[in-house]
Amino acid sequence: MRKIPSLSSKELVRLLEKGGAVFVKQGSTDHAIYCRIVEGKRFSAPIQMGKKTLDPVYCKRVLTLQRYLR
Repeated sequence: MRKIPSLSSKELVRLLEKGGAVFVKQGSTDHAIYCRIVEGKRFSAPIQMGKKTLDPVYCKRVLTLQRYLR
């Protein structure tokens, strides 16, 4: 599996949107929910908004959940 650099929340959102994920809703906390449909299945991921740097492990988990990485 690839190494993922730490990203800001804006960079992670930009990457998700570039891959076809769409904004669904803003949670009651600082999380925004993004969704992507792959092969008829819906994959959702919460993104911590407003963070300057997100942990690479968190970014990798979100990208794996969204089926960008396998």
